[in-house]
Amino acid sequence: MNFGSKGKKRMVLPSRPDPPTVEQIMEDVNRAYLNDPVFTVLHESAEGCHLSDLKSSSSNSEVEVRYLQSRRYIELHERLQEERGHLARRRDELRAAGESLEHSVMEVKKSAQ
Repeated sequence: MNFGSKGKKRMVLPSRPDPPTVEQIMEDVNRAYLNDPVFTVLHESAEGCHLSDLKSSSSNSEVEVRYLQSRRYIELHERLQEERGHLARRRDELRAAGESLEHSVMEVKKSAQ
């Protein structure tokens, strides 16, 4: 029976892409559609400063809902970043354990000969 990992191919994950440059971010912002939710909220907020008497409470609550959604997204993103760090540490621990196991298997095979 073959219990070793030599018969299995290891999956190679693609490398993490570089973060976008300021120029790339600005290009994305400039190419965004006018009905993009971020810009819609900003536009409505700007209008609210000048026309506060004409704005209905429903549009203010819509802005509030979008704000809360954005905050939730940011919180989840931060949590994901933390979990990514935990996973990276666990991956390193597992990799070290795997190497140790392979070393032990090799020693057992040598002593059996």
